[in-house]
Amino acid sequence: MPPTFLQWLSLVAMILLQSINGTNSNFPAYSSQLKHVLSMSQIQLNNLAFASDAGKLLGWLSGIAANYLPMWLVLILGSSLGLVGYGVQYLFLIGRVSNLPYGAVFFLAMLAGNSICWINTVCYLVAIRNFPLDGQLVIGLTGSYQGLSAKIYTDIVDVIYPSSDGKRARAYLLLSSILPLIVSVITAPLVRVIKVMKTKRAKDAFIFILVITIATGAFAVMGSIGSTSSLLSPFASAVGMLTLLLAPLLIPLGLGLRHQIKQLAEEKVHIEEINNVSMDKMESGVKLDISEIVSESPSESFELSFSSTSEEFNGEIRESNNGDDRISDTNEVISVIEEIGVKVMLRRLNFWLYFFVYLFGVTLALVFFNNLGQIAESRGRSASSLVSLSSSFGFFGRLVPSIVEYFVSRRKYMISRPAFVVALMAPTGAAFFLLLANDTSVLWLYISTAIIGVCSGAITTISVSLTTELFGTKNFGVNHNVLVVNIPIGSLLFGYLAAVVYHKEGNAEGKCFGMECYRKTFSLWGTLCFIGTFLALILYARTRKFYNSQRS
Repeated sequence: MPPTFLQWLSLVAMILLQSINGTNSNFPAYSSQLKHVLSMSQIQLNNLAFASDAGKLLGWLSGIAANYLPMWLVLILGSSLGLVGYGVQYLFLIGRVSNLPYGAVFFLAMLAGNSICWINTVCYLVAIRNFPLDGQLVIGLTGSYQGLSAKIYTDIVDVIYPSSDGKRARAYLLLSSILPLIVSVITAPLVRVIKVMKTKRAKDAFIFILVITIATGAFAVMGSIGSTSSLLSPFASAVGMLTLLLAPLLIPLGLGLRHQIKQLAEEKVHIEEINNVSMDKMESGVKLDISEIVSESPSESFELSFSSTSEEFNGEIRESNNGDDRISDTNEVISVIEEIGVKVMLRRLNFWLYFFVYLFGVTLALVFFNNLGQIAESRGRSASSLVSLSSSFGFFGRLVPSIVEYFVSRRKYMISRPAFVVALMAPTGAAFFLLLANDTSVLWLYISTAIIGVCSGAITTISVSLTTELFGTKNFGVNHNVLVVNIPIGSLLFGYLAAVVYHKEGNAEGKCFGMECYRKTFSLWGTLCFIGTFLALILYARTRKFYNSQRS
């Protein structure tokens, strides 16, 4: 098979990995069950949500591991952490593990949260190295599938337990523990670095995969809307989603089939040429030395066929030798402001502006999603429907930067990531204030959830590209994991404040119903988000010269 087959197969593997890697988004679906079993207060429950995010405090370990270990091993290690973290919690809920103290559950949640970082790191680094001209597009495209995780898990749970809330909560934990490991084992041989010397942009392939991705998102959104989801049975919805997730396989399979057909055709032509030469020599009365034919046919024919086909597919591509797919230097084509390590990065003003923009944008949104279970309960709605809605729109949000990147890059223009972030932060702040509307039909709750999902998903995708452009690619694995340390910090701070307000407004049983449960919280979050918008404007002003210089 041509090296491009392996290159595009790695992209399909990254899509499958990211589609099941957003296990932390399942927390609202089983948080109420944990709260009941452990007899926890809302503040203690919030601390468990923080624990899941706190696992990212050690996310930089995955970046270091990727510098020294093969990608497949980093992948298996990460998914194994999730198996332990979620698996023991599941055994506790079904009664197989008894007397599990709150501190142990906190540690397990932290371990499970850390597992996500390892899979993310593998996908990001392989995307950058295997697609040097389209690395940012591939990162955004594959990362968008992580926004679908909650929807995918919900579809599977709907098939297994369509009505029982207690069993559904346990099913979410079981799937979160085993599904990432199963997919990691299947894709581990495929997620490897292909040493690409130079590439041509595969326009048709990217258009095809973007169409598939958009169709997948549209299917997910329709399945999240009540009036539309009733048209399909849970089983049909799950089968449809699985089919769309596997559809990108058509690209590497098509490339492989085309290569085989071309190789067979060239070998046939070569054999015919040899036969013609033989006939000519016999007609001229010259004896043909059979050894000449043998010596010049099989290997030479294969080499000619292979090299010409590889060049047509994607330029010069070399597979990693001896199975060693650790990250190594290649000819970088990504434009960066500076190439620095984490120690120098922490002394840059751009980093701290970026840090607080992310804190007041993506992190606030994640805290909102972590509280969706209690927010839905306070307004008499199902948590599963809101989780599925946020997941589906989050998917489209993560996909938008990839679509913009594809069409803008074709015009030899580099879009300003900070300006893009500004355009997304403002609607997020407005959405938090929309949640204050006295809405008996909870229409604004669904609209705001969709807006926050789209905008936060888009910023999450942009942040990967922004980290590489601000601080370089060589230390990306560590640098980006240091940035997302703000997630557990924000989760603890903002989540704790929300829990205090919820507890204050709640009844004697610790439950709260009505608009007042989160009114002050939403006001604070909206204000902080607008502050983050202002900081993003400052970052844009400081980096505008760099992005303007990239115009050709």
